[in-house]
Amino acid sequence: QVQLVESGGGSVQTGGSLRLSCVVSGDAYSTRCMAWFRQAPGKEREGVAVISHSGTTSYADSVKGRFTISRDSPKNIMYLQMNSLKPEDTAMYYCAARGPCWVSPSTPIIGSEYINWGQGTQVTVAS
Repeated sequence: QVQLVESGGGSVQTGGSLRLSCVVSGDAYSTRCMAWFRQAPGKEREGVAVISHSGTTSYADSVKGRFTISRDSPKNIMYLQMNSLKPEDTAMYYCAARGPCWVSPSTPIIGSEYINWGQGTQVTVAS
């Protein structure tokens, strides 16, 4: 069984930064591929970033150059460093995990491929 617990959300001004964390516990095989998603009120869930077990990454176009996904495998923690935040980044952010995946910079981030999800952490960016 896999448990994912997000933290680090909050309220910031436009241009500010936040770092989200996702603490992972459970079956290591089922968490080899991990991702961040977000969902704003009235909008569909959006894949933000994904990282493979080997550290390769892919990002949504909307966050490229501003967000960085990383993982500390020995500590079982995944991070999302968010810089130059914009009001349109306001959303509930979720971490998700699944078994092994192959990731290139153009890999799409698709929610239906993930079976393990955290409860989410709210990010609000004021204009």
